[in-house]
Amino acid sequence: METLDPKLDLSFERIVDAPRELIWKAWTTPKHLMPWFCPAPWSVVECEIDLRPGGRFYTVMQSPEGQRFPGDGCYLEVLDNTRLTWTNALLPDFRPLAAIAQTESTVDFKFTATIQLETLGTGTRYIATVRHGDEAACKQHADMGFYEGWGIALDQLIAYTKTM
Repeated sequence: METLDPKLDLSFERIVDAPRELIWKAWTTPKHLMPWFCPAPWSVVECEIDLRPGGRFYTVMQSPEGQRFPGDGCYLEVLDNTRLTWTNALLPDFRPLAAIAQTESTVDFKFTATIQLETLGTGTRYIATVRHGDEAACKQHADMGFYEGWGIALDQLIAYTKTM
């Protein structure tokens, strides 16, 4: 069991009506991630996934007004159908993010995110956790609507799995 710090970490857990293999596929395949990853009417217009520790996790989110926000990161942990961890504090191949390398993004704080999946009957226990480096970043993420946004995205993911 992981220890979470309520001052630094945001997390939620839900039991969802979808098999973990489909949830995993939706998280790890660009064509399956793009339809649900951000709350509508936002969309994902680009996605690159190199599914391995050190591999790239890259998305470009687009606002309803057409603004584009890239998000670049590095996978830290890939345990098939069980656990996926990535960070935006590192670039692919665990390259530290230099201050001059920062680009416009949907967020200006660094985080590490983990999705955990566990089969429960015909459904899945889904746990999403995001760790932040300081209280200000955690508060900023919460104020941006972490629970609502990630919850809506999860609802969209579950609906999408019904079409896969």
